[in-house]
Amino acid sequence: MSLGVAGFALVLLAILLVLAMWVRLKISILQKLFLPASLIGGFLALLLGPEVLGRLVSNLGFSRLESGLFTEEIVEVWADLPGLLINVVFACLFIGVSLPKPKRIWKIGGPHTALGYTISLALYVVGILLTITVMTPLFGLNPAAGALLEISFVGGHGTAAGLQSTFEELGFPEGYDLAIGLATVAILSGVIIGMALINWAARKGKTKILDHPDEISVEQRSGIIKEENREGAGLKTTSPMSIEPYALHLGFIGIAIFIGYILLEGFIWLEEATYGSAYDVYLFQYVPLFPFAMLGGILLQLLLGRFDSHKLTDRETINRIQGVALDFLIISAMASLSLQVIGENLLPFIIFAAAGIMVNLLLFLYLAPRMIPNYWFERGIGDFGQGVGVAATGIMLIRIADSDNKTPALTGFGYKQILFEPMLGGGLITSAAVPFIIQFGAIPVLIAVTLLMIGFWCLGVLYFGRKKEEE
Repeated sequence: MSLGVAGFALVLLAILLVLAMWVRLKISILQKLFLPASLIGGFLALLLGPEVLGRLVSNLGFSRLESGLFTEEIVEVWADLPGLLINVVFACLFIGVSLPKPKRIWKIGGPHTALGYTISLALYVVGILLTITVMTPLFGLNPAAGALLEISFVGGHGTAAGLQSTFEELGFPEGYDLAIGLATVAILSGVIIGMALINWAARKGKTKILDHPDEISVEQRSGIIKEENREGAGLKTTSPMSIEPYALHLGFIGIAIFIGYILLEGFIWLEEATYGSAYDVYLFQYVPLFPFAMLGGILLQLLLGRFDSHKLTDRETINRIQGVALDFLIISAMASLSLQVIGENLLPFIIFAAAGIMVNLLLFLYLAPRMIPNYWFERGIGDFGQGVGVAATGIMLIRIADSDNKTPALTGFGYKQILFEPMLGGGLITSAAVPFIIQFGAIPVLIAVTLLMIGFWCLGVLYFGRKKEEE
């Protein structure tokens, strides 16, 4: 595949993103659902590609359009992009972040952390139980399917894409398409159900802040910021005569990914030199790079905080780069989705999707009031959003429920990520779950995640939940 094909594939994705933004502006229902342009663009690419248009015209005898409007080579580039871009997304998580004192993180972010861990681990419990009782005996799915709910609902498209090679190496290639499909269901349900919950909470008096749920600004709905309200996309920390600030920040991201690569290779070597060759147990060779890229970002930030007297990193600039990577990741993952795989596993797909939605919804409504000391709805809705559509969905729901930032919701949710992301939602536990199930079996992993879930459940209810009177 030539570099020109890869470049043109990126150009087409950029055009599709702009087209998707235009479609979003013209169709009001898409604005009311707060669907991101990257997801809309992904649907457009899927419809115009080999999976929909290609199959349709092939059945009509037009063999020249069997790949739709895009060539096979372009779709292949799109299929490879998510696995690369997820490293950028995760490397950006902590670069430029001023880490607060551990005591403050624990006090404000602790309830969110306990709720987030409980929900994520419950997805493993339910997913593995469904797999060993229904999916494997009746439908012949690989036991690793037990990890799909947490990967898709909490990790989202990026995590699912990052684990593509892991699925393939462990003999479960269909897991990738199922995970991408479930991630799409998750983000759609997260937005739709999240908005319904906000309306319900406001009308039933469950929220102390949001009195008029219908009064959502035009800017929030359309996604277009008025000219007088526009702000800069980041600070220039260096002169372009020396180095372009965006180039510098891309360099920092590259360093974080490289540190992660060295860490992962080190663990692979250590595993081979110790228990791997002795007991024929290998885990790290199946773990993807992106969680270690996140660890590389943390180590880089610690070094910058200690030695960077010029304060060269700007968090908003990092956010913009991360946002670009995430938009291109989502649209390319959707564009290369195999509908045939989902069609061949339609009933398991529907069961998994329903189970993921119900676990998140029921645990949010039951546990959030019992774990979060104050403003349980405004704060907990972010954790629900992350459980069914990644952190960006959670932030969006918080900003709607608490648009003036009158509660600790956004702060606590941000602190949660420091304790949560390194392990779940794409962290080390998420990336290791599939190889653990294959190497040790579903039952031992089920016992482990059940015990962990009970532990975090008790931490949230018996420790953080009893702090209501104090606060």
